[in-house]
Amino acid sequence: MSTVTKPNHIGRKISRIRELKDMKQEALAQAMGTNQQAISIMENSETIEEEKLKEVAKALGVTVEAIKNFSEEGVFNYFNNFNDNSFTHGAFNANHCTFSPLDKLIESHEQQIKLYERLVQAEKDKVEYLEKLLKAK
Repeated sequence: MSTVTKPNHIGRKISRIRELKDMKQEALAQAMGTNQQAISIMENSETIEEEKLKEVAKALGVTVEAIKNFSEEGVFNYFNNFNDNSFTHGAFNANHCTFSPLDKLIESHEQQIKLYERLVQAEKDKVEYLEKLLKAK
């Protein structure tokens, strides 16, 4: 029995990108306005509707193409060749990353701050609602 992962399993690609961004399913669920169980189901799905994929990409801070084209090998190649100047020349140039990792890190950090602010606001809203309920009694 083979345990090889299908290379085009979109759910697994989403899961790996989320993990590489050090994001929990709960955080992705919050960013998408859903729950952790829905994220788990999605990550176990081989295919995902295009509109849902766009939502996921936005929540993860990547493009739809990045999800569709994600591969473990590509990640390892990127990091293994990150400081190798020869990587930017010759045949490998077509595979060279065209974004600044620092910019992506800052963008990811800004998204985390926005998510945190939304979580804090949600908690404030809950407290306000509960206080109204208590005053009504």
